[in-house]
Amino acid sequence: MDWLARMNNAMEYIETHLTEEMDYDQLARIACCSTYHFHRMFPFITNVPLSEYIRRRRLTLAAFDLQLGGAKVIDVALKYGYESPEAFSRAFKKMHGVMPTSARDKGVSLKAYPRLSFHISIRGDAAMNYRIEEKQAIEMFGVSTVISADGERPFIEIPEFWTRCITDGTVDRIRAAAELGDNGQIHSVTYNHQAESKNYMIGYFLPQSGLPEGFERFQIPPQTYAIFSTGVNPDGQNDIHGLWRRIWGEWFPSSNYEFANGPEFEMTYDRGSGMYEIEVWIPVVKRSGA
Repeated sequence: MDWLARMNNAMEYIETHLTEEMDYDQLARIACCSTYHFHRMFPFITNVPLSEYIRRRRLTLAAFDLQLGGAKVIDVALKYGYESPEAFSRAFKKMHGVMPTSARDKGVSLKAYPRLSFHISIRGDAAMNYRIEEKQAIEMFGVSTVISADGERPFIEIPEFWTRCITDGTVDRIRAAAELGDNGQIHSVTYNHQAESKNYMIGYFLPQSGLPEGFERFQIPPQTYAIFSTGVNPDGQNDIHGLWRRIWGEWFPSSNYEFANGPEFEMTYDRGSGMYEIEVWIPVVKRSGA
């Protein structure tokens, strides 16, 4: 599979540049995707953020250098990109549980994280239902915040933002402005994707009367979306976290699409009788040559 070859070539690039400043743009080019797409996809496939994987590999090799090569701590620290022996020692102890000067001690226990490689994994035990749709321009209103784009942080920070907006009455004000009623379901959109952060808005479609007072307006251009569903489940039982994992860890690697670096939606629908469905809309473009 071309995808396997590209990912293994990317791992080879990482391995041969562990003693240099990592060029993430070049890494993404080897994988034939955008830099953001690669950063986003990597932890869903490997269960470790890209930056953490690189840190672990550097500290694994650093331990080998100290244990087997007799190198000085300051030289090993500089070799693997640490600004000072103190910063290196803190990172080394956090991973290995001992100071670098103890690495040569007889019988000392150290950790080694092996180089990743990608192989075909037969899954297929659960189908992923999706559809590709062309959507016209969308206007939304609501309130937004900046969240981390790193690893699991969004799954912590987004629920915290929802809790604040429910507690301070913002969610009720959005429902009232959209004329949804007390239990109307509102949506969310993630946008302005950067390497370390992104914006997240809670809101609804802009009413014909215009922007309600006290809210932000967000305009989304026409876009092609891959749309995925949690299915219809009782309140609180839609596994949105698991759906995101499957999209990035299973669907994107095996599809002919990649992330188009545009706004993403979580659309919540009340299906009646205490049953709800959440759809994830992700902007996509066909891969080059697909």
